[in-house]
Amino acid sequence: MLRIRGTTYHFRRIMPPALRTALNRREIWVSLKTGYQNEARKRASLLHARTTELFMQAHSVLAEPDALNRLEGLRVALRDLQSVSQSFSVPETGPVPVSAPMSKPQQQNKQTLAQKAAPLMLSGALKRFVLDSPHASADTKKATQRAVDLFLQAFGDAPVSIIGGEKAGAFRDLLFSLPASLGKRKSSLTLEEEAQRAREEGLQTLSGKSVKNHMMRLSALWNQLLQRELVTRNPWTGWSFENGQKTIRRSWATKELALLASASWHSTSVPEQTFRLVTLIAAYTGMRLGEICTLRKEDLQIIDDISCFMVRPHAETGWAPKTEAGTRVVPVHSKLLEAGVLAFKETTDDPHLIPGLETSKQGVRGAALGRAFSLLKTRIGLPAEITFHSFRHTVSTQLRNAKADIREIWIDHLLGHEATHKSQGTTTYLTSISTVNLRQTIEAISYPETAFKKIPF
Repeated sequence: MLRIRGTTYHFRRIMPPALRTALNRREIWVSLKTGYQNEARKRASLLHARTTELFMQAHSVLAEPDALNRLEGLRVALRDLQSVSQSFSVPETGPVPVSAPMSKPQQQNKQTLAQKAAPLMLSGALKRFVLDSPHASADTKKATQRAVDLFLQAFGDAPVSIIGGEKAGAFRDLLFSLPASLGKRKSSLTLEEEAQRAREEGLQTLSGKSVKNHMMRLSALWNQLLQRELVTRNPWTGWSFENGQKTIRRSWATKELALLASASWHSTSVPEQTFRLVTLIAAYTGMRLGEICTLRKEDLQIIDDISCFMVRPHAETGWAPKTEAGTRVVPVHSKLLEAGVLAFKETTDDPHLIPGLETSKQGVRGAALGRAFSLLKTRIGLPAEITFHSFRHTVSTQLRNAKADIREIWIDHLLGHEATHKSQGTTTYLTSISTVNLRQTIEAISYPETAFKKIPF
C-alpha cells in the first residue's frame, strides 16, 4: 500500500479486475505528501477506506440500469482522491455519498505545511541529536560525524525513516571493501573507486573492529530516533563483523621489546625522544596511547606523598576517558621517576605534559605517533598481534602473575577496567583504593634492562 518515491511516500492500490474496464484504470497512485512513515500510514489508511467504499459502490452500480451515468461519477471521485490527500481529515463515521461535493481543504500557511511534510534527513538527525547535543562528548561527535559522512558519500542524504536493513547491509559490505588507509591521505576518489583500488592493488581493508565502530555509532543514533518514534526499528544492530581470520593482540615478548629498543627511528613528524618517552610510560603504567598523549601538566600531582598521573576528562578540549572506570589515579613508577618524567611539568611550555606531539585535524593528539609506530613495527618485522595496545596486555599479564600480594580490584582500577570481582563488599562498601596500594601494584611491573633504549629525557 505504501511506496516511496524520492523522499515522499505514495499510496498505491491495485484496482479489482472486475472494475478495471468499467472505471478505466488498473491501479490508483496518490501522493501522501510526507516523508514520515508513521504519518504516511495514517494517511494511507484513510485513502484505503475511501477506495474500499468506492469499490463497493462500483460493484453495486454495475447491476443498475443507469450504470454508465453512475460510473462516470465514480471515475470523477477516484480522480478527486488527490483532494482527500491534501486535507487528510479524520475519517468519517458513515459512508460518504459519491455525489456529495468534496469539502475544500482549509487554507494553511504554506511554510507550516512545508515544515510538517519535510522528513527528518540523516544529516539533520546527526546535527540535532549528536552535534548539537550538550550531552555528547567530543569523541562521540567526531566518530559519529565520520560514520555519517561515509554513509552520505556512499548513498547520499535520505530520510531516516526509509533507511532500513538493505541499506545498512550495503554500507557494511562497502566498509569491509575499503582500504585501511582511507582518510589517512588526500584522495579525490569516490568510495566505490577506493574499494576498486583496494581490490586491484590487493590492499589491506578495514578491519572488523573498524567496521563495527562505524555501525555502532549509527546504531547509537538510531536508538535515539527509536525512542522518539521517528523510526520503527534499528537496522544497524545484529550484524556480524568477522572478516577472515581475527588477529588477537597479545603481550610483548622480551626479544620483541629488545628489537623495538634497538630499532632506528625514521619519523620526521614525531621526535624520537617523544616516542621513547610515551612507550616507556605505556610500559610502566598500562595507560592507553590517547590517555598518555592528552595528559596535561596539572594531571601530574602529588597524592599522599606519591607522584601520580590523573587520567580524567578535559573540558577545554572535550576529551574524556574511554569509559567511566577510565577516570582514575595511576602512581608514577619508580623507573619513570628515574627517567626524569617529573621534570616535564616544569620545563615544557606546552600545557600538555608530553612534548613534540601535534593535534590532528580530527582533534586527536598523538595520531601521528600512532601511525609512526605502526610503520616502525612493520619495518622491523614485528607480527600483526603486536600493537601499541600490547603494552596494556603486558602490564595486565605481569600484574596478574606477580608474586606480590596484589588484589584483582587494584589491577582493574589501575588499568581503568570495570571491576571483575562483583561482590557486595566491592560494589557497596569499597569507595576508594589507597594510593599506597596502587603504588604497590604499579611497582610490580618490571622489564629486563635491554627492553628500552637509554635516552636522556
